[in-house]
Amino acid sequence: MAPSGSSPPSSLGRTERMVLAAVAALLVLLMLWLRGGLHPEAPLERLARQSPELTVALADGKPTVVEFYADWCEACRSMAPAMERIERQQHDRMDVVLLNVDNPRWQPELERYDVNGIPQLEFFDAAGGSVGRSIGARSGTELDALSTALVDGTPLPQLAGVGAVSALAEAAAESARPQPQAPPQTGPRSHG
Repeated sequence: MAPSGSSPPSSLGRTERMVLAAVAALLVLLMLWLRGGLHPEAPLERLARQSPELTVALADGKPTVVEFYADWCEACRSMAPAMERIERQQHDRMDVVLLNVDNPRWQPELERYDVNGIPQLEFFDAAGGSVGRSIGARSGTELDALSTALVDGTPLPQLAGVGAVSALAEAAAESARPQPQAPPQTGPRSHG
């Protein structure tokens, strides 16, 4: 029994308590690191956060690449370092805008650009006019060629999955135009 006025004897010494506190702190740091808390921000998130607003990008006199992406999309994440490099290199000459398909804020754009697969890239010239689209993963070399064509104002390279915005939209516009009327044809039952 401890004499009155003195504290009970400690089962752990000062050194042991310090070691235990250090181990606990290391475990907390390890758990944060494993959950992504200490990882530097991924290129996809960094690009999305620093993207200009789409309306601003389409009106600022520079060509624009819009990427529709999702955080869970492996192809989107694999393209992110090349997209980030291109954005850095072409920053003064081209805009890169990322729109997350899982964010309800972008639903009107998803419908407007008929997004049905990701990554989907939409390409716009310096006047904000649509010049093409790409659906699916692109290599760094392909992304370089596409961005160079946009900046130079030349046609997009002929790559699989890259093309005009919509041949169907053009066909629909053509069929909506008034067509010249053909003269009525005389059939076997006509009486004229």
